[in-house]
Amino acid sequence: MSPTGKVPGRSPLALAADASLKAIRDAGLAKSDVDGVLCSHAFASPFHRFSVALSEYVGIEPIFSNTLQVSGATAATMFNVGAAAITGGLADTVLVSGGDSLFSGLTPDLALRSLTESRDQQYEMPFGIPVANTFAMTAHRHMKEFGTTPEQFAEVAVTSRRHASGTPGAQQTKPISIDDVLSSPMVTTPYRKLDCSLISDGAAAFVLVSAARAKGLGIEKPIFILGAGECYTHEHLFLMPSLTTTGAVESGRRAYAMAGYGADDMDVAGIYDCFTGTVIMMLEDLGFCRKGEGGAFVADGQMTYGGKIPVNTHGGLLSFAHSGMPGSLFHFHEVIAQLRGGCGARQVAGAHLGLVHALGAGFATNATTIFGTENTL
Repeated sequence: MSPTGKVPGRSPLALAADASLKAIRDAGLAKSDVDGVLCSHAFASPFHRFSVALSEYVGIEPIFSNTLQVSGATAATMFNVGAAAITGGLADTVLVSGGDSLFSGLTPDLALRSLTESRDQQYEMPFGIPVANTFAMTAHRHMKEFGTTPEQFAEVAVTSRRHASGTPGAQQTKPISIDDVLSSPMVTTPYRKLDCSLISDGAAAFVLVSAARAKGLGIEKPIFILGAGECYTHEHLFLMPSLTTTGAVESGRRAYAMAGYGADDMDVAGIYDCFTGTVIMMLEDLGFCRKGEGGAFVADGQMTYGGKIPVNTHGGLLSFAHSGMPGSLFHFHEVIAQLRGGCGARQVAGAHLGLVHALGAGFATNATTIFGTENTL
């Protein structure tokens, strides 16, 4: 990773380059070994072909390159596309990288444009439905159908902040209580400020190779992509098949089937947490608890250490950092670090299987990736 949080004077390209070069060194490789580059779009960057610009910036000439954009799900799709590219023979060594500077590099004009252009200009924005409102509507519906409470939403934020307090480099580490969340300023009902993810600078990067090549290179503690799945259900909120059941059901089902493992087998998870209620819905749709029981599941301490599935052990988008489309790459970094056993005091004991789920655009885009250590193959 690059530095995260507030990183003034560093462009999205510079942040992504920092993380990319660190990842290449971590793999024991040289820049010349990289022949594929996948990047996410960056709001604060002028480069539409971000993967090409990054390659030029760090001195790589890839034979396979793409800049992906499916909102918050982009991070997981990069892993999925990268694995497919290697399997299909399009590249041998794929760099997955993303960075943005939403905190210090996004001007008011760019921020307004990213907010307004993210939803349909004819049928949604004129009626006051930017992205935050779409997630708020699903939360309202979940509360109505299942009795989920603001206190249960708040518990997600409290747990994430507690996890962040033990994570070096986390943007917000000051402990918070449920009362703190419920008394923070209202943003869009039912979400208050502390129910919402951060605005951050930062980047993360990874190197993908085939399992056979990883062994041949002698890469220390390689982590294997065991399964992947994606699902795209709608563009407009009013055409969302269900406001409380999302495409994560299908993306998770496909990922579990490919991996040969299920939700009960996972040791650690990274779940996209743009808002607190998002985590509750994803815990249900990914099979960690039954539909409608996510609020009680969280309130019972099941998403932290000693619970059924430790989630976002770095603090997530709510407390660690959220730099836009690359934000979920921090979830990938944490889950992979957990599986490598390198998380120190926040280490999940005996972690061998991990899941990362990324989503975006009011649950329109969903992508799931499952990782395992060598003994899970």
